[in-house]
Amino acid sequence: MKHLAIVTGASRGIGRAIARRLASEGIAVAAVSRTPRPGDGAFTGSLQETVSLINDEGGNARGFVTELGRPETDRAALVADIEDAFGAGVDILVNNAAATRHFDTPFAEMPREYFYDSVETNVWNTWDLMKAVVPGMRASGAGWILNLSSRLAGPRVGPPYDWHPLGGAVLYGTTKAAIDRITTGAAMDLYDDRIAVNALSPNRGVATAHAAQAVPGWPSEPEETMAEAALLLCTSDPAKVTGRVAFSLALLKEFDRPVRTLDGASLVAGWQPADIDTAGILPDHLVFNPAPPVPQSLKQARA
Repeated sequence: MKHLAIVTGASRGIGRAIARRLASEGIAVAAVSRTPRPGDGAFTGSLQETVSLINDEGGNARGFVTELGRPETDRAALVADIEDAFGAGVDILVNNAAATRHFDTPFAEMPREYFYDSVETNVWNTWDLMKAVVPGMRASGAGWILNLSSRLAGPRVGPPYDWHPLGGAVLYGTTKAAIDRITTGAAMDLYDDRIAVNALSPNRGVATAHAAQAVPGWPSEPEETMAEAALLLCTSDPAKVTGRVAFSLALLKEFDRPVRTLDGASLVAGWQPADIDTAGILPDHLVFNPAPPVPQSLKQARA
């Protein structure tokens, strides 16, 4: 076993895509989610399906059912259980699990319980898991931590403020901005330990079932681009690629990185670095990346 990765929120969407892409490169995957079986959650996807997909493709994965958003969850114990199950130390951590977004609740109506749940799941859970894996990474001489962020961590541009289907996204954006700052600070503190800490956001949003429901018709990129960018950040030299608040397409373009299917078997047509339109894509060291234009059909639907 050359590496052992924890991927949270791995039952569906971007988390599942990253887990599959890591596994395709021979990385053992501990898939973590609160949804064990098909039909147990509000959306399609489950740990059982993710683990089966990976193992059927020749990978090595196990599922771990955990409610990461609960304050009483012992996240260090979860890491220890995973290491015991695989008989190896965790050297890759992908923090993808996220709380309910509450995009439909504006700032002045946001209740305290929404705030606490989002901070616990998005921020403190990430912090806790990062701390839990650091000792093992130090002992092994290297490690990679990847925190999934969002372009919504950047500021809303105005005045005037154009209409946006997600409104101010103040709660979700606040927690993701915290993730970006944790990432850059921890990268500095852990640099001498050869532990890379990076944040990754999609440039255009990924049309997962959850995201598509929130913003139907929004310009998107395939899950393969996020998975490939994640693999790059989880395997690059920690002395050279760390402390980044990166955006998927800009990162792939910068490194001229071929984008492969989630099983690693072939290239994804239309999404290779040469195919990526750099218009509107800022360098990945900039935290804020302007949103794409809102489709006219979406404006009319939300009017």
